[in-house]
Amino acid sequence: MNLLVLGQGQSVIGLVSPFIEAGENWTVKSSFGDNCDMGTQPTTERGRQTRQRIVNAAAQVVAEKGALAASLDDVGARAMASRSQLYHYFDDKNDLLRAVAEATNDAVLRAQVDLFAALDTWDGLVAWTNAIVTIQEQGGGPRGCPIANLLGQLGERDEGIRAVLADGFDRWEAHIRSGLAAMFAAGELRAEADPAWLAASTLASLQGGLILAHARHDSRPLRDALDGALALIGTYRA
Repeated sequence: MNLLVLGQGQSVIGLVSPFIEAGENWTVKSSFGDNCDMGTQPTTERGRQTRQRIVNAAAQVVAEKGALAASLDDVGARAMASRSQLYHYFDDKNDLLRAVAEATNDAVLRAQVDLFAALDTWDGLVAWTNAIVTIQEQGGGPRGCPIANLLGQLGERDEGIRAVLADGFDRWEAHIRSGLAAMFAAGELRAEADPAWLAASTLASLQGGLILAHARHDSRPLRDALDGALALIGTYRA
């Protein structure tokens, strides 16, 4: 299994391939009948655990087998869940994939919580970029961004999934912006600095660097991109 380790004790699927066109291995939940109670959110702890187990299993299966080879039976076997359970918690394949997208967003961002908390200082900002590069150098080399990997394969297929993944990037950018805004408020950045613009530029540099590092299987493009982002922010240091 390909994992992108993002922090101490935290990991998420690094290469998430989507289920694509519905086929014989995945039927929409409505095939069970229009009057069936479908897509309900669990109200018990046991139900929440079962749903999360299914989401985790789906992410693992698509990462390991890819879109064409992955099947509902694979997900059920991995999650130790019956088809009726799968269809109880998810309306159809896109409903499950949206849950995978949400879980991917949460895992990527949750794994950086401690790093985000220190983005209000220059040293913390540098430490965050160093950690991102180190992460990509582990586990066999650069694997890219899990959110971007999903977006590239699902973004044009389902608007709801695209919106979920876009929200993941928005949340990521907000953490960077919050840190830079704190630096600005503390007088570490000059008056002409625009934390929102710098945050957007930094995230764009990060994502571009991740793509090139993944494509070239070399962390140097990522290091260069993040050094460029730091250099830009550095021009506004007080």
